[in-house]
Amino acid sequence: MLIDSQGEKQGIVSIGDALDAANNVSLDLVQVSSPDADPVVCKILDYGKHLFDKKKSSSSSKVKSKRSTTKEIKFRPSTDVGDYNIKLKKIKSFILDGDKTKISVRFRGREILNSDMGLALLNKLRDELKEIAQVDQEPSLEGRQLLMVLSPLKKKK
Repeated sequence: MLIDSQGEKQGIVSIGDALDAANNVSLDLVQVSSPDADPVVCKILDYGKHLFDKKKSSSSSKVKSKRSTTKEIKFRPSTDVGDYNIKLKKIKSFILDGDKTKISVRFRGREILNSDMGLALLNKLRDELKEIAQVDQEPSLEGRQLLMVLSPLKKKK
């Protein structure tokens, strides 16, 4: 079965005639059905343009489906109130955009002895963000930093 470049069915044609018809209009003969189909369906089209359109449509569908990314905000155990408020606003914007947020409290030198200060900081953040975020990973000490991961609340339907 042959389909010409305008999309009209030409009927069952021999392979030689189909190749001649494709060469006459300077296009490609492409098999569009599975090899075991009866009859095999071939179409006359510009194969390069077909691949370009296919790639373009698949990439546009990827753009439409927003993937959740992970953003990171770093604190110190001695982070002051002004810096804390600025970083809190940034975390809220990340979560409202639908991104996961990894919050880390980094310790230097002997600050690790006061890891409870970092834990208190993360608990304070969790309490302030409980309306818009849920905790994916509870605060845990990994090396010289304390980590917690927040994600947006699931919408109830």
